[in-house]
Amino acid sequence: MINHVKTLRTALGWTQAELGARVGVSRQAIIAIEADRHDPSLELAFRLAAAFQRPVEAVFVNAFAAAQSPNGTSE
Repeated sequence: MINHVKTLRTALGWTQAELGARVGVSRQAIIAIEADRHDPSLELAFRLAAAFQRPVEAVFVNAFAAAQSPNGTSE
């Protein structure tokens, strides 16, 4: 999964700890998500999107779907 968590967080001037507190997880969890070492649960993905006031699709992108061409085949 591709995510834009770090980009969105830094644009708002939030620390990893601040974002973690806003969504109810540890700073370490945010670090792992930003470093692509952990994919969040669906619930956490929606909480992150809500914190950024963005749709979940603007925060997380399915890497497999992103690699697909418009006709549904791999590029």
